[in-house]
Amino acid sequence: MSAHYHDENDLKLLKDMRKNAPEDFNAWLALNNIVKRDDGAIPRKYRELIAIAVACTTQCPYCIEAHVKAAKAAGATAEEVTEASLLAAAMRAGAAATHGAMALKFFKEE
Repeated sequence: MSAHYHDENDLKLLKDMRKNAPEDFNAWLALNNIVKRDDGAIPRKYRELIAIAVACTTQCPYCIEAHVKAAKAAGATAEEVTEASLLAAAMRAGAAATHGAMALKFFKEE
């Protein structure tokens, strides 16, 4: 078993969430499942690599684990997974820099 920084037992509560708000839960589930499509213009492997980058940016350990495993199953290499995560880091750093410019703008306002 791999080391986790999250408690997989938390996912059991998704059943309660579905029971508490079935329509909303099913809408979320349908949206979440677009990553798994095999019939889109973007091949499954690339969908999973994009999902990895987004999961790294949103810092969701459950998503990172699920999409890395799915990407591997779809034929992604360790190098591709690494590049996807570093692309996420670059995008996050870029956003920090542009938000820094916004902070400077607010500082200079009268």
